[in-house]
Amino acid sequence: MTKRLDPRDPNWEARCRASFERQPICRTLGIELTRVEPGFCEMRMPFNPALTQQHGYFHAGMVSTLADNAGGYAALSLTAPGSEVLAVEFKINLMSPAKGEVMIARARVLKAGRTLAVTSVEVSMLDGGVEKDCAIMQQTVFCQSPA
Repeated sequence: MTKRLDPRDPNWEARCRASFERQPICRTLGIELTRVEPGFCEMRMPFNPALTQQHGYFHAGMVSTLADNAGGYAALSLTAPGSEVLAVEFKINLMSPAKGEVMIARARVLKAGRTLAVTSVEVSMLDGGVEKDCAIMQQTVFCQSPA
């Protein structure tokens, strides 16, 4: 089910990229915004042993953080000029250990309303040139229009 989603802001891409640059958590974790389109976002995070749990895999909190950010920017790409977004709910299923060289999150907006958007985010690990699914998230985002 793929449908075309039209952004409400002609400067959506510049606004998304500027917002991403203001995110200290993304810089701290090494997250890169690799692709953004209306209703879609891809982010990548290189493996860092400082962000692992006791078995040496990315901690679930890192998986959730990457997925949450990707979903938020997919939603932001469709909002009105000056709008901001904030996650209000998400459900993540961790399907396999986040083990590999690079974690990749790809988010798509399923429903874009004026106040709420629903996104679906697939997270995979790139290991030895092969991608393996590791998590899936469904997220609800609050879209706050400018006052």
